[in-house]
Amino acid sequence: MTLALAESRVRQFVALTKPRVVSLIVFCAVIGMFLAVPGLPPAHTVFFATLGIALVAGAAAAVNCLVEQKIDAAMERTRARPLPRGKLTTLHALAFAGCIGAGGLWLLFHLVNPLTMWLTFGTFIGYAVIYTIVLKPATPQNIVIGGASGAMPPVLGWAAVTNDIAPEPLLLFLIIFIWTPPHFWSLALYRAKEYAKAGLPMLPNTHGQKYTRLQIVLYTCALIGVSLLPYAIRMSGVLYLAAALALGGVFLAYSLKLYRSYSDALARATFRFSIVYLAALFSALLIDHYWR
Repeated sequence: MTLALAESRVRQFVALTKPRVVSLIVFCAVIGMFLAVPGLPPAHTVFFATLGIALVAGAAAAVNCLVEQKIDAAMERTRARPLPRGKLTTLHALAFAGCIGAGGLWLLFHLVNPLTMWLTFGTFIGYAVIYTIVLKPATPQNIVIGGASGAMPPVLGWAAVTNDIAPEPLLLFLIIFIWTPPHFWSLALYRAKEYAKAGLPMLPNTHGQKYTRLQIVLYTCALIGVSLLPYAIRMSGVLYLAAALALGGVFLAYSLKLYRSYSDALARATFRFSIVYLAALFSALLIDHYWR
């Protein structure tokens, strides 16, 4: 195998892990690690927990690509992934997911703590099996129910440092859980035809655009309320409160405009801002944690 071919193969395997999605997962987990203690968490714990969580998250993404390769081939957004293009085989993907998933769980069990390993394994099952195989093809509420697995990273990070689960990371879980539907449904709105072609029962196709846009507004309102809970329980201070209100106000403005005058471009902009929202909100929480 030539060097160029080897590099191409590596890129295909990396693409299987959905790096952009995994980077947000890891980011939220690391925030949980730093919020878990007054000072700085142990460097070795942060390193091995981050690596282990990233590997297991990548394995879950690879399984998702494996299960949905026919669906991916029918959608413009995903048809360039390695499996639909024939760059990797099913066996390649299965072996890769097994290796990095097992490696990540081993790291978490032996070099972090068993609680984090089991929580991460449960998250893997939630996404790769319950969401991907059971919920996604069966119900338009797939992202609501399945969003629980995507909301786990702060809990994993907190458990990695403290070997415990406390109310604080559960609030962070709740924020991501409520954030997920308006985030995903913004995408589903402008990809509705692709999801219909793939035969997936996404909310815009089963209940209509108007209903979906209303749900985005309602969930965004709920998200603003939930985002204030860290301040309410004195987990954070005024800096975070100001950031949560400002970011929530912008998100709500996007949602209301989307409800009143829909366009694909606005749905894309709402989807993109939702990612900025979550990253900025958690960054504000971290800055507030050390600023107070």
